[in-house]
Amino acid sequence: MGDADSAMMSDAMGEPLVELPAPFVDARGAIQPLVDEPLGSAQVITCAKGSVRGNHHHKSDWHYCYVVSGSIDYYWRAAGSTEPPSHVRVDAGQMFFTPAMTDHAMLFPEDTTFVNLARNPRQQDSYEDDIVRVQLV
Repeated sequence: MGDADSAMMSDAMGEPLVELPAPFVDARGAIQPLVDEPLGSAQVITCAKGSVRGNHHHKSDWHYCYVVSGSIDYYWRAAGSTEPPSHVRVDAGQMFFTPAMTDHAMLFPEDTTFVNLARNPRQQDSYEDDIVRVQLV
């Protein structure tokens, strides 16, 4: 991981939204860069209005989430903290980053689809070994 990436990850606790670079646009359409790092897994996740995901932190994994449609009320705080979580609304076309050891939860105020890009592979056993469940939302 490069120095710029490390700096972005350490800044993410203060503000999880990731500023996306300008897309490459030509007559065919556009290419929007999202993440330029080695990834262990990528998923497209759909969520029903009113549902909640997360309510955990990862010991070693991190992830970027790009909202394709809908919106996410994202909550986060440092792992182990008893402070109320911070909150931001993430809309379609925006991306946020969750570093390891960050309690996080996502509430979906409308039907939503997002892309999850993560450091670790998503085999269920190793995924479960890497998370610690908490109650934020």
